[in-house]
Amino acid sequence: MKLNWKLWLPQKHRHLLVKFAVVILLMGFAFRLVFDRSTGISSRIETPFPEDLSRIETPFPNEAADSKPLVSEEAAETGEHISVREKCNLFSGDWVPNPSGPLYTNESCPLIESHQNCMKNGRPDKEYLYWRWNPRDCELPRLDPKRFLEMMRDKTWALIGDSISRNHVQSLLCMLSKVELAVQVYHDEEYKSRRWRFPSYNFTISVIWSPFLVKAAIFEDYNGVSTSEVELHLDKLDKKWTDLYQNLDYMIISTGKWFLKSSIYYENSKVLGCHYCPKRNLTELGFDFAYRKALRFVMNFIATSGHKGLIFFRTSTPDHFENGEWFSGGNCKRTSPVKEGEIQLKEINRVLHDIELEEFGEAEKKASKNGVNLKLLDFTPLLLLRPDGHPGPYREYYPFSHDKNAKVQNDCLHWCLPGPIDTWNDVIMEMMLNG
Repeated sequence: MKLNWKLWLPQKHRHLLVKFAVVILLMGFAFRLVFDRSTGISSRIETPFPEDLSRIETPFPNEAADSKPLVSEEAAETGEHISVREKCNLFSGDWVPNPSGPLYTNESCPLIESHQNCMKNGRPDKEYLYWRWNPRDCELPRLDPKRFLEMMRDKTWALIGDSISRNHVQSLLCMLSKVELAVQVYHDEEYKSRRWRFPSYNFTISVIWSPFLVKAAIFEDYNGVSTSEVELHLDKLDKKWTDLYQNLDYMIISTGKWFLKSSIYYENSKVLGCHYCPKRNLTELGFDFAYRKALRFVMNFIATSGHKGLIFFRTSTPDHFENGEWFSGGNCKRTSPVKEGEIQLKEINRVLHDIELEEFGEAEKKASKNGVNLKLLDFTPLLLLRPDGHPGPYREYYPFSHDKNAKVQNDCLHWCLPGPIDTWNDVIMEMMLNG
């Protein structure tokens, strides 16, 4: 039997029922619109680390007040799904397999100097090329060369320091060469300080040779053999970088290993003492004394400079000489990364690193008060885990081609290109975008 609901309700009540139903339908439709719009927004921000970061419009440095990833109001209230970048330590992590390999090769980039061109020099193993740095609390996107160059339009960069800075600048130039090949526009007499320009972007990158950052007279040949102690003025900055300082938009400043050399220390043009100068009647002050004093002087200059750009201070890099040092047959034969705790920082490297962290910590406080943007690149623990990334004997072209047992000098300090040092550029871009 079919029930006729019209017979059960008076005419007036039937009209009220119809109106009520219409209201319910309209409310449902409005709710659906609001819900769809809200879920559409959250689907774009729920995952803060898309694989292709270049598709997200992130403000360039100094162009927006807040470049942090957005989060939903609900997430902000509950504390859930907050961007892990806010708590991520980019320098704490592990090296994990990377089947895709490096962004460039020694054949695609003509800017690699011979001592770091391990593949061209005949290094037989290739596994060291297939690892990437993986921070524990977040994903680290690979540097986007096109985006980096767009960000750096009409800007100037300088990497200031020793041969590791030169090693690094080659890495950066090679990664950017995927978009445009840089043109060299300057070099000093010894090709230690150089400058390149990317014509399409009016962007220049320099490497400025200043291994101590303070004034120094160095007496050694191309192979690092000294004829006399370094004369180091701990109270005078090296003008090779300070004369250019205020005209640079971005800087990476570093030092370290050169302070281990036999040196005589000066202050107010008077001798204070020395480090490892047994033939001279001078007080042994130790390299740590000079390093702390010089670094404090440099950091104070930066922190009080009023510079309006972005300045990175990079910690010194560890070497991996085993079975001796560079001058006594030391080598680095490992072919894969190690895990944290499997290898220890050498005591000398630990002293350098401790001083760097302490002096940077004090300088950062002062810089912050003075409006100077000073950031730390603590790559020491990251590269400690890559004893496989050095040229070793392949700093020279096919060193064993004539004698497989030949005794050759190993380089366990600098880094193969491509190689682990490329990761530095990924970290730097991430810090620029979200630091």
